[in-house]
Amino acid sequence: MSVNDTVTVIPPGRPLHGQVSPPGSKSITNRALLLAALAKGTSRLGGVLKSDDTRHMSNALRQMGVTVEEPDDTTFVVTSSGRLQAPEGPLFLGNAGTAVRFLTAAVTTVDGSVTLDGDEYMRKRPIGPLVDALRAAGLEVSSATGCPPVQVKGSGTLAATRLEIDGGLSSQYVSALLMLAPCAAQPVEVALIGQDIGARGYVDLTLACMRAFGAQVTELDANTWRVAPTGYVASDYQVEPDASAATYLWAAEALSQGRIDLGVAADAFTQPDARAQGFIAQFPQMPAVINGSQMQDAIPTLAVLAAFNRTPVRFVDLANLRVKECDRVAALHDGLNAIRPGLATVEGDDLLVAADPALAGSHSDCSINTHADHRIAMCFALAGLKVSGVRIQDPLCVGKTYPGYWKALESLGVELQWVSA
Repeated sequence: MSVNDTVTVIPPGRPLHGQVSPPGSKSITNRALLLAALAKGTSRLGGVLKSDDTRHMSNALRQMGVTVEEPDDTTFVVTSSGRLQAPEGPLFLGNAGTAVRFLTAAVTTVDGSVTLDGDEYMRKRPIGPLVDALRAAGLEVSSATGCPPVQVKGSGTLAATRLEIDGGLSSQYVSALLMLAPCAAQPVEVALIGQDIGARGYVDLTLACMRAFGAQVTELDANTWRVAPTGYVASDYQVEPDASAATYLWAAEALSQGRIDLGVAADAFTQPDARAQGFIAQFPQMPAVINGSQMQDAIPTLAVLAAFNRTPVRFVDLANLRVKECDRVAALHDGLNAIRPGLATVEGDDLLVAADPALAGSHSDCSINTHADHRIAMCFALAGLKVSGVRIQDPLCVGKTYPGYWKALESLGVELQWVSA
C-alpha cells in the first residue's frame, strides 16, 4: 500500500463490545531502549512497542555498537558495553521525535562525530533550543536550520556540571538532558528556565525510568534536579501499555455506548495522557474548557469526540501541538471542517469545537489529510464510527506508534473499506 491509499470506516450502528490490548507505551519504550544502551550488561525489556518510532531508535543504537535482540513481538534484549560508539554513517530517525531529541543529547558522550537526521517531516521539527542548551554546556552540537539534521562532535566525556533548558518548549528537551546527566564525570544540575514544563508528566516518566536503571536523582526544587554521576545499571524492565493508544479505544467505547476491555484500568497508567479518560467519561457532557498542555497527544482524540458533544468545547494551551509530527491544531481544524464546515475554529493556539450531537448518523463525503501523522489518522477514524463517508488518507501512517490499530477496530466488528491508489 502507498501514502495515496485511503480507508473508510463504516459506522457500525451498534455498541462496540470486545477486548483489545493496547500496544506498549512508545514513550516508555524509547526511554528504556536508550537507558539500557547506556548501561553495561544485558537488559530485558518486556511489554515493549514494536513500531516505526521504536524501530528507528533500536536501529540507531545498533549502529552505535549496541546489540538489540527481538526474541518475540513484545521484547527487546539489549546488551551494551555501557558506551555508545561512533557510527559509520548518519543516524536516520524518520519522524521519531523522542528518538532524535533523546539521542541528540546522548550521543554527546560518543568519542567521535555523529549526524542525526530524519525524513522531510522531521526536518521541519524544531530542535534548536536543545542544541543551544548543549552548546551552552560546552558541547559541540550544531544545526544549520534549527531542525534536523544535527551534527555532534563528542569527546567521550561530559564535563558539564549544569544543564539549563526552557521547560515550556518541550518536555522531550528536559528528558533528553536528564537522561544524559548520569553519564557525566561529576554531579550535574539540570535546571529549567521559565515557569512551566510542557507535559510535566513525561518528565516524571523519564525520572522513573532513569531510577529503574540505577540513576540517583534528587529534586532540589520544582525546577531543578541534581543527578549523581552513577551511569546506568543493566536491568529487566516492564513497559506499561500505551495510554495515548488507549484514548482511541476509550473514545470508541464512549461514542458507541459499548464496552471495550483493555485489560488495564485507567488509573493504572502512569502516563499523562491517561488523564484524558476523565474527560471521555463525561461525554456527551464534556466541560466547556479543556487544557491540553499536560496531555498533548490525547487532544486529537478529545477534539474529535467533542464534535459529538452536547455543548461546545474550547481546547486551550495547544502551542506545543503545532510542532508535533504536523501542526495538529491546523490539522484538527481542517479535518473537522472537512466533515462539516464551521465545526471548528482556531483562535491563537486555542481550538474551538462547535459540537453537534446531530452529526451522529449523518453523511460527509470528505477526505481527511493526515499529513502522515498517526494521531490524526487514528482520531478521525473515530468520527467514521458515527459519520458515514469519512475517508482517511495514508492510513498506514498509524504504524508510527500503533501498527495494529486498524486490526483492533476490525476485531470489534468495525468494517473498513480500503482503496489502493
